[in-house]
Amino acid sequence: MRITPRRLAIGMSLWIPNLFSGIRVRRFSDDWTHATVELHVNIFTRNYVKTAFGGSMSAMTDPYFFMLVMHQLGRDYVVWDTKGEIEFLKPGRGILTAEFEVSAAKAQEIRDRAHAGAPVREWFETVITDRDGDVVAKVRREVYIREKKRVTDARR
Repeated sequence: MRITPRRLAIGMSLWIPNLFSGIRVRRFSDDWTHATVELHVNIFTRNYVKTAFGGSMSAMTDPYFFMLVMHQLGRDYVVWDTKGEIEFLKPGRGILTAEFEVSAAKAQEIRDRAHAGAPVREWFETVITDRDGDVVAKVRREVYIREKKRVTDARR
């Protein structure tokens, strides 16, 4: 069974760490360039002062840039999330949303830079917003990309 954007969104929403953290993947675009993720702040995902727990906000942004890159580049590349930074700007309440985007042009640029096994480390940025559109946090994630050794060796 081939993984489709819809199946992955459903699977990620039902994945136990996301399910019990109030994280819902609303969608992956058909071309793997965009994802929308929500965090439902509730009794399980809030902190002592009843606002979004910072760990939940970090978790809601963890794998999505690497997943967008991985699906665009294909099986010939090693892709993983290596670092994350988050700057909290405002208490988060209600439903928080993060939008992730990796354009096809950016994926092609990364593919070109990773040619012949060269390691690439790329930073991606997004914001977490509340229902009013106010920015609650700014997030940066570093993704590591490298062409797999078997592919590099086959070209020689």
